[in-house]
Amino acid sequence: MSRFRISGALWDKIHHFASFPQTGVSLQQMILFGQHPSQGTLLKASQFLSEELPIRLSHRVVELESLPDGLSQMPSIEKVKEWYAQSFEELITFPKPRLPKDIEQKLRMPAAEHITFPSATPNPSLDPLMHEGPVGTHLTPDQRSMLVNPGTNGTGYGGTRLRIPIERRYFSPPPSDLLYPPEVHEYNEAFTQLLQNIKKRHDPTVTTVAQGVLEWKRKQKAGRIGQSIQEWLDRFYMSRIGIRFLIGQHVALNTLSPHPDYVGIICTRANVHDICHEAIENARFVCEEHYALFKGPPIQLLCPKDLTFAYVPGHLSHICFELLKNSLRAVVERYGVDNEDAFPPIKVVVVEGSEDITIKISDEGGGIPRSAIPLIWTYLYTTMSDEGLEANIESSDFKAPMAGFGYGLPLSRLYARFFGGDLRLISMDGYGTDVYISLNKLSSSREPLQ
Repeated sequence: MSRFRISGALWDKIHHFASFPQTGVSLQQMILFGQHPSQGTLLKASQFLSEELPIRLSHRVVELESLPDGLSQMPSIEKVKEWYAQSFEELITFPKPRLPKDIEQKLRMPAAEHITFPSATPNPSLDPLMHEGPVGTHLTPDQRSMLVNPGTNGTGYGGTRLRIPIERRYFSPPPSDLLYPPEVHEYNEAFTQLLQNIKKRHDPTVTTVAQGVLEWKRKQKAGRIGQSIQEWLDRFYMSRIGIRFLIGQHVALNTLSPHPDYVGIICTRANVHDICHEAIENARFVCEEHYALFKGPPIQLLCPKDLTFAYVPGHLSHICFELLKNSLRAVVERYGVDNEDAFPPIKVVVVEGSEDITIKISDEGGGIPRSAIPLIWTYLYTTMSDEGLEANIESSDFKAPMAGFGYGLPLSRLYARFFGGDLRLISMDGYGTDVYISLNKLSSSREPLQ
């Protein structure tokens, strides 16, 4: 298949869109926006995404082009950049719907006075002064913009332009009795199909970027990746989670039958006990298969069975599964596969506070040396050689049992932080590790976008 080429004209458009800020949304806002889907509200959602997604994609293309120390020239990074540019072009050239004048006017009507759009708040864990996570940089957005677009004075491509707030642009539910012409339905269907194609194109992004970093490490003869690359990977993968969430939500609203507990892919009453229990069963199965055990380490779950909140179950399931896999591996490797009866239990404790739901996973797997704690959040940090890692990445769909990719912890932390939560680890070297997953139960935190 021939590779996509980015023309000079397309680069101009990419830089233009990248000069606009991204709009972070909260779970609360997405629930309110999509709880009563009609062809009119779905059209407004399509219009929001046809504006927002090109801006998000353009930010990533510009950043991929300007990565330091030759990383942007690596073949796998070039491939990802071309995917993002191709998706950007498809979105900006997608034909707009042609609607009768009266329908257009009704769709532009402001929201009713009594409907208030909830504000989205920043994640309290992401202090810009802390060098960790997706906001782990001491640079302001303007400074970072000047780095990405040198030679600008803050007004041209390097400056940040203003956008009308999301509630004034799109949150004005049209009259429920409005009849829509076939063009609206056809546009919604065609746009949904475009988003499905884009999502499929980007499926291998995580592994391809990992491959690109390995290519760069080999060329640079570097042992570990530095702070700037680590921060870029945090930003890039956090952005990817956000893009896939928006696309998945829109596709679900357009294709799935209504469900009393779901708004798109968001479960308004996600049962924490059930999600944790399923992750426990899956992680134990993978552990027993990998180590050929009759019975893996026991896992005790202490969680109210009726504890529910609004969340994306797939995100929480991913986090719990990855962390439980780590704990199981640590316990088995400390006590040995021949000592099944001696395995101490792993404890999962879930409590509800005023702002957060907190999940603590405690194991007695020997802990982590204090000197290694900063390294566990580093991508591709693993005991495996680069050659073994590359073979695993190439054959992986990131569901390989117990595999050491060095991606489990940093990606899980991004998933936790995506909607206002966090992931913290405390280790007692020689005994075991406690991991705390904080989840914002108010659903009010916006995505931490850069």
